[in-house]
Amino acid sequence: MTRLARKFYLREDVTEVSRELLGKVLCSQLDGKITKAIITETEAYAGIGDRASHAYGGRRTARTDPMYRRGGTAYVYLCYGMHHLFNVVVGDVDMPLAILVRAAKPLEGTDIMRRRRGQPGAARIGLAGPGVLSQALGITTDLTGASLLEDRVWIEDHRIAVDSQEVSVGPRIGVDYAGKDAHLPYRFSIAIDSVSIR
Repeated sequence: MTRLARKFYLREDVTEVSRELLGKVLCSQLDGKITKAIITETEAYAGIGDRASHAYGGRRTARTDPMYRRGGTAYVYLCYGMHHLFNVVVGDVDMPLAILVRAAKPLEGTDIMRRRRGQPGAARIGLAGPGVLSQALGITTDLTGASLLEDRVWIEDHRIAVDSQEVSVGPRIGVDYAGKDAHLPYRFSIAIDSVSIR
């Protein structure tokens, strides 16, 4: 088990990195509580030329500024005024490439996740959907701009094998406004049963 190094995030092929995040482990340590979950679904956003990206056309605001930072930065934004969505910034400075983490499987701290979700007695805790995932791991917009190399939110490699043939590829969800870019094959997912610890 190793924490992902900066070089993992500095690559410019946002779809390649998005695919490679499958099977990696998203971790948070907040208020002394550690939670971890295996990433099972991601979406790539290809910066200023991607109509679905918050940075399309070079748009830069206080909200989107973390996207323009060096790869290995967290970009967390509020959707519909209630859902905190966690993104991984990749590439170099002023190259606003981001990957939305859409779903995961709980790995550590499941009781904490249940309480955060308001389901303390649930037999199982599902993390399907980016808002649900962030809530369970305690991720909020307070973490936007945070370094993924530090100790509040980070990503680990647990040597979970992902068979490329088991990766589903399709269009992103909820980006109909993006015209032809809405149909780009930028969403990657795996069924959690298709991964194994080496």
